[in-house]
Order: sequence, then C-alpha cells, then structure tokens
Amino acid sequence: MQGADKGHSNRLDGNDLRVGIVQARFNDELTSRLAEVCIDELLKLGVNRKHIEHVTVPGALEVSVALQAMADSERFDALVALGCIIRGETYHFELVANESGAAVTRVSLDHHVPIANCILTVENQEQAEARVEEKGRDAARVAGLLAGVTEGKQRARRRAVDAAGFGGMDCGKGKSADGAGFREPFVETILRHRSLKGAR
Repeated sequence: MQGADKGHSNRLDGNDLRVGIVQARFNDELTSRLAEVCIDELLKLGVNRKHIEHVTVPGALEVSVALQAMADSERFDALVALGCIIRGETYHFELVANESGAAVTRVSLDHHVPIANCILTVENQEQAEARVEEKGRDAARVAGLLAGVTEGKQRARRRAVDAAGFGGMDCGKGKSADGAGFREPFVETILRHRSLKGAR
C-alpha cells in the first residue's frame, strides 16, 4: 500500500552485497525509472556499483526466467524484480499479475535466495507514476534487509563461486548499473547461464 506504515529497520550496510536486478521492458518509461531509483538507493546503502547486475526482459512473465538464471549462478546475495502491469480491457491483466508474482515467489523459495518483488500492478498510468519513486526505493531496501536475514548461507555460496573464478553473466548489449550496458537481449542471459552452469 502506498504510504503505508512500514515500521523501522536497522541501518542497512550494503558494502559487501551483490545484487541482481531484472527489469521488464513493457511500460519501459515506468520500469526504467523504477530501475534508476532502485539502483540509486542501492548505491546510497553502500552497494558497490560494480556489484549490481542489471538485465532486462520483454515483460513481467519473463522476469522469473532471468531471476532463475541469476539464482542458479549463486553469485548474488539478493535479487530484485521490476515491472509494471497496467489493467487493460481483458482478463490478461489478472493472468500476468498472478502468474508473474507466483513465479517470482517460487524462484525465491526454490533457490533460497531473497527476491524483492517490485512488479507494480495498477489500474492506470497515473497510479503507476505515483508509486514509482517510493516502490523503487522500497525494492532496494527490501533486498538489503532480506540479504541480511540469509547472510551466512547465501554469501558463503556466492564467495565460493567468486573464488572459482566465474565472471558475470554476459547478457549482450545495453547499459548496466556501471554504465557498461543493460545486458541485452534477454535470451543471451539464459544461454550464457547455461554455459556457465555446464562449466561448474
């Protein structure tokens, strides 16, 4: 709920966090703003820019596929799902909203990796615009808080992968959080992941 009482949390320290962000391109102006706000908040929390991996996918239903690839890589302490689903004239809205949300939760539970789900489900453009700033910041903070809850197990796995020398997920062209590219297209993310997984 927008403007809800979210209580108080301890000061977050993202200094050693590795965060993966998956952004749906559908309603791109809104989701790109979500990503911008989320990344800015992660940086304010102390997350190193080079430790933020940002990929994009076509729409909300594809977000979980990229999240699964990231979770399988065991390189991240927390993941973030970004998207925006605006109600239209058909039942498609309910289908996409329900299935995308359930899929994100399933990836998190199956892989024991914290995921901040910031796929907005709104009635219209105005509602989305009113929520972008707050929800983008919330996504970053939730990712940080959840990473703290699962800190020991998740970071141990990630450090083992880092020590083995496996690099980032090379997902193609575009802009990442460090300005290197958005890692397009989405299909290359999965292909690269499969290659990395086979090498392990």
